[in-house]
Amino acid sequence: MTPDFEALDRIMATRQSTRAYLPEPVPPALIEQAVATATRAPSWCNAQPWQLVITSAEETARLGAALHAHARTEPMQPDLPWPTSYTGAYKDRRFECGMQLYDAASIPREDKAARNAQMLENFRFFGAPHMALITSPAELGPYGALDCGGFVTAFCAALTSLGLSSIPQAAPAGYAPFLRSYFTLPEDRLILCTVAFGYGDKDAPINGFRTARATPSELIDWR
Repeated sequence: MTPDFEALDRIMATRQSTRAYLPEPVPPALIEQAVATATRAPSWCNAQPWQLVITSAEETARLGAALHAHARTEPMQPDLPWPTSYTGAYKDRRFECGMQLYDAASIPREDKAARNAQMLENFRFFGAPHMALITSPAELGPYGALDCGGFVTAFCAALTSLGLSSIPQAAPAGYAPFLRSYFTLPEDRLILCTVAFGYGDKDAPINGFRTARATPSELIDWR
């Protein structure tokens, strides 16, 4: 293996979805460095459709409090439709991830109230000091969203390489009208997801599990 591949493999293996953070804010220059690296992600016709709103620690706390209260009473209205179902291997992986999460958080499977409270922490961004809201032009449709997915992967990898932790989140995007109004965003921008990030709390039990990954033989159909 080449040194470049070894470095990339180590970064991807180190990255995890972090659900507990230290309150220390990240220097803006470090955030800009991660964004600059992530912009090298490929996009159709080099459109680079991603636009970001990134919040300071103070603004993340204000937004989190408002969105958490909103999510407790209001139905979701995502810009993109949710998956219709999870079946087969997708269902198995989702279930295993959920069980690992609740075990790490010491939440019994039958404790629905505690599970719901943990789910609602999505809307407080798990205590992260920063949040990046990712949007794409509505006119680019699913392909703009696809390009932004590549950006999110590159952004999370860049954050990891800088010693930071992150978690891409679909749940906050379920309240697209709320976020669009909160940040005064135009109607022609699709609310795709958020990425919560900062310095992960390495001592938090909820950060102590790792999800499994499918092997190449499970994914590749050689022809």
